[in-house]
Amino acid sequence: MQKRRFGRTGWEISEVGYGMWGLAGWTGSDRKETDDSLNLAVESGVNFFDTAWGYGEGLSERILGELIKRYPDRKLYAATKIPPKNRQWPSRPEFALKDVFPADYIVEYTEKSLQNLGTEQIDLLQFHVWEDAWAEEDEWKEAIQKLTKEGKVAAWGISINRWEPNNALKTLETGLIDAVQVIYNIFDQAPEDLLFPLCRKLDIGVIARVPFDEGTLTGTLTKETTFPADDWRATYFVPENLNTSVDHAEALRPDIPAGMTMAELALRFILNNPDVHTTIPGMRRLANVRANVAVSDGVKLDAAVAEKMKAHRWDRQPTKWSQ
Repeated sequence: MQKRRFGRTGWEISEVGYGMWGLAGWTGSDRKETDDSLNLAVESGVNFFDTAWGYGEGLSERILGELIKRYPDRKLYAATKIPPKNRQWPSRPEFALKDVFPADYIVEYTEKSLQNLGTEQIDLLQFHVWEDAWAEEDEWKEAIQKLTKEGKVAAWGISINRWEPNNALKTLETGLIDAVQVIYNIFDQAPEDLLFPLCRKLDIGVIARVPFDEGTLTGTLTKETTFPADDWRATYFVPENLNTSVDHAEALRPDIPAGMTMAELALRFILNNPDVHTTIPGMRRLANVRANVAVSDGVKLDAAVAEKMKAHRWDRQPTKWSQ
């Protein structure tokens, strides 16, 4: 497993991390297989785990806390997120900070996450949604500085709303944010325009989420794919999105190098960018762990293949189903 320096935190983290959303909110999870997969990830060199209170109202955090206890001799970095108080994903421009992240609420959910994780300090605590219009408001700044001074949080981050990579630029300039989490994959290349250069300038850690475009870039979805009603993907892959997503995946197939799967290409595309410090695929099964960690071998994409990927950029705008 290759490691990368996580911005100004100085942490050496695995370039393939572990996204833990799928452990709560998606169907098909088996707890024993989940624990076995988490253990295999640690034993394979994964040391960065991304969760959130919103993933099963703390369940995913508690699963991570148990993992940390199982490996007391290893430093496992725990990144979690404060849910928006109004429970609206994503945020919208008309939302006021006082209704989403008031100071007392930030403190309250920091304490909840600490309890779920069973740790004295959270390595990285992220705002689960964000609006750059809040950049100059003092309430969130004072709250996070207080929690940092108390030693409860080591570093702070923002999880940027889907398909809005520029909706945190002013906030990053405040100097109070250490990391960003943003959707970045073969289709979603827009962070390269403004966000990544600013993070490079400010030495901010970058987490690339949704490496497989919620499954499209595994190459396994078809226009007939359906999900159970209680699975988040049932609300995301509405016909309008499913059909176009499958079309884009099919257009990518001719450019996949021989002997490589679409999923492997998806991860190698992300790791080919030095501005990314880790990517966090969901890995609920042992086979997923083995396949994903194997990509961290230090081998770069062929330059011709990397150039072809630019043609698959797909700029999208947020919609009512893109939460």
